[in-house]
Amino acid sequence: MGTLIKGGKVVSSTSTTLADVLIEGETIARVAPGIDAVGHTVVDATGMLVLPGGIDVHTHLDMPFGGTTSADDYEWGTRAAAIGGTTTLIDFALQSMGRPMTEAFTTWRTKSDGKACIDYGLHMAVTDLGPNDAWLDDVNAMVAEGISSFKIFMAYPNVLMVNDATIFKLMQRTAKLGALVCVHAENGTVIDVVVQQILAAGNTGPLYHALSRPVETEAEAVHRVVTIAELTGASVYIVHVSCEESMREVKAGRERGLPVMGETCTQYLVLSIEDDMGKPGFEDAKYVFTPPLRKKKNQATLWEALKNDVLQVISTDHCPFRFADQKTLGLGDFTKIPNGGPGVENRMQLAYHHGVNEGRMSLERFVEVTAEAPAKIFGMYPRKGILAFGSDADILIWDPEAKYRITAATQNMHTDYSIFEGFEVKGNARQVYSRGECIVDGGKFTGRVGRGQYLRRGLGEVLAG
Repeated sequence: MGTLIKGGKVVSSTSTTLADVLIEGETIARVAPGIDAVGHTVVDATGMLVLPGGIDVHTHLDMPFGGTTSADDYEWGTRAAAIGGTTTLIDFALQSMGRPMTEAFTTWRTKSDGKACIDYGLHMAVTDLGPNDAWLDDVNAMVAEGISSFKIFMAYPNVLMVNDATIFKLMQRTAKLGALVCVHAENGTVIDVVVQQILAAGNTGPLYHALSRPVETEAEAVHRVVTIAELTGASVYIVHVSCEESMREVKAGRERGLPVMGETCTQYLVLSIEDDMGKPGFEDAKYVFTPPLRKKKNQATLWEALKNDVLQVISTDHCPFRFADQKTLGLGDFTKIPNGGPGVENRMQLAYHHGVNEGRMSLERFVEVTAEAPAKIFGMYPRKGILAFGSDADILIWDPEAKYRITAATQNMHTDYSIFEGFEVKGNARQVYSRGECIVDGGKFTGRVGRGQYLRRGLGEVLAG
């Protein structure tokens, strides 16, 4: 006896078909029209879309940063993700300078075990290759543990930033292994000088965080890291592309046939410095994340890049901090505002409404950038990212007519504000299944805390241009 989702439109990256989906145990047993309902529990999906569960490959749960720790731990962050239609996420294990990667892996498994409500994987954020590069071998050890992607920061000097030599050595190793390097691309040393000059001029408010990180510093770093990737033969994935200038660098690399891929995030698609900053008092601190908000003209460019496969993924960079007792650490000095914002709960709603409903992408492309492409790039396909025989039964029954107002008053993320406060969207998850279990019904979490499994990911695919 299984669970039969009957009468909905099943969507993949290539088609939308009226079909039924049969779940047996934790996996999909069959996808076809007119499956016999005898002996099965039937879920009526008439008028609904049946989608693969969303995959967010860029979150920061229980992460120490800026003198505090992100507000969502693995329980609350994954619960909020599930309610929003995300059934898998990939978080970042952060290597401490002077300590091996293996220690970071253990630390983040301890943070997550017994708390995660959905399945999750890890990237390794590399900050130190150790004495005489001894910890380069940790890269091999991490791949053996199912971590097939490595994050480097070109920003935050003396905290997270690595130099070009470290990037080069890491990429030489990942190229040999077939692993992926994810890059936070900003010219950290130039930004540091600009920040000090701004502070010296007496400008300390949140808006100056954004003004201290111009688009040129992002684009230059993308150009530089793509060049290093070309030298080493490594595959590279640019995280949180925020502006046209950076997008052009990704596009140029892909047009040259290089294994370059990239993502943007919901905040860059629907928010802007003109509309959402310049607020009275300290309200702007809610929108302090990195890269910062850009001019509104970049939104159309980023949507077009997603549509045309210049960028492959919509993620969130979910790194939430409360306003009242965390963002206010930066009162009088924008450099002390914890960088990050909440978003994991609203990614699917915003991408569907502003992408599909407003004609910026097809329904099939929406499924691709929120589920299928992330699964392929990060070594989870076809277990995740598609509704097919043998795949995990991570399924959304999506109501395309459901109207929803985003507000902090009803959100599940552990912040006291929403950066999307008041947004009206149409389209939302009615039910969410994770490995065959209905864990969200009508916006309420019905699953069990700790049921999420750690994913040992394989090597991913390069989605060429």
